[in-house]
Amino acid sequence: MSFDIALSGIQAINNQLDTISNNIANSSTYGFKSGRANFSSMYAGTQPTGTEIGSLTQSIGLNGGVLNTGRSLDAAINGRGFFVSRDSTGAMLYSRVGIFSKDQNGYLVDSAGRNVQGYAVVPGSTVPGPMGDIQIPTGQIPAKASTKMNYVGNMSADWTPPANPTFNPADNQSFNKSVLSEAFDSLGTRHTVTQYFVRNATNGVDTYYSVDGAAPAATPTTLTFNTSGQLTAPTTPVTLNLTTAGAAAALTVTLDYTGTTQFAGAATTTTNKADGYASGTYVDVTLAKDGSVVAQYSNGEKQTVATVALANFPDEGSLTAVNDTSWTTSSGSGAPLYSAPGTGMAGDLTTSALEQSNVDITSELVGLMTSQRNYQANSKVISTESAMMQSLMQAL
Repeated sequence: MSFDIALSGIQAINNQLDTISNNIANSSTYGFKSGRANFSSMYAGTQPTGTEIGSLTQSIGLNGGVLNTGRSLDAAINGRGFFVSRDSTGAMLYSRVGIFSKDQNGYLVDSAGRNVQGYAVVPGSTVPGPMGDIQIPTGQIPAKASTKMNYVGNMSADWTPPANPTFNPADNQSFNKSVLSEAFDSLGTRHTVTQYFVRNATNGVDTYYSVDGAAPAATPTTLTFNTSGQLTAPTTPVTLNLTTAGAAAALTVTLDYTGTTQFAGAATTTTNKADGYASGTYVDVTLAKDGSVVAQYSNGEKQTVATVALANFPDEGSLTAVNDTSWTTSSGSGAPLYSAPGTGMAGDLTTSALEQSNVDITSELVGLMTSQRNYQANSKVISTESAMMQSLMQAL
């Protein structure tokens, strides 16, 4: 009986060594979670029969260190959750390894080439679309016509009416300041809007507009201010009808001066922008902290095309480990609970970084030496049992 008990101990220690050696081998594997072999005693009725590995515990809840990589499509999860990917057979796999890239078909894939799962962005809606493969539009994005312009600045109270009382855009002595703005038509053609500011005799500022260098309209828009330097008129945006050429649609832009002031000191411009943009081609894709997949284009525009999904489980420790540092569901893990990063139980993301293995090499080496001593002890039991049986046979 003692011979069989010692053999069970050696077998269990061999199984424990498999777990320890796997931990050590994966100490540099991104997103790896260490395991622990748990011994349990065996009995036949009340008679002890040895030991076995009763269970394996995964330290999934213990995060590894975060390594900054500088790569825009790397991401580490702060807290709970798993990235979700779909393999070629349609099976869902879960991983802590956030190494992503765009494949030749424009899909976002993980380091194993599996399609990353996420929520598509529905244009014009704040409600995310259904979860599925993330495809990045890599072609040309159409131009967007400008509809609004914003200008905020300080019309200096120190200005005096110009020396030349007759406004002439070619004569800089007939206006106090000029500002150039840009707008785009439906084909993405850039149009220039020049504003000429002229201090009038009633302390207001007459504003003339020139589009693409054309002669300004004879009637200006007058900006008026109260004694505190705050804008009192116009109270609504000014409508500008811009001339377009070719097949471009007619362009109407509203110019909002809200926030413009008239204080003493320098004349300044703090906001001068219009919406709309020219057509652009795909340049790159990045990940944001909230899991947004952001496509970047040559015209400087950025578009969020999807949000990466994270999965949580009622019992993540019961997930089944598979190749490529991934897990699959089991009967004990429960069904996955999907959400966007930073919502529900899911952690947010640290971008341009990866989660390192949570293996503690020092602890594993200590466990390795302990297993070696236990192995030697069980081997000593077997050799002692063998010597006793030999002595018994010789006595007979």
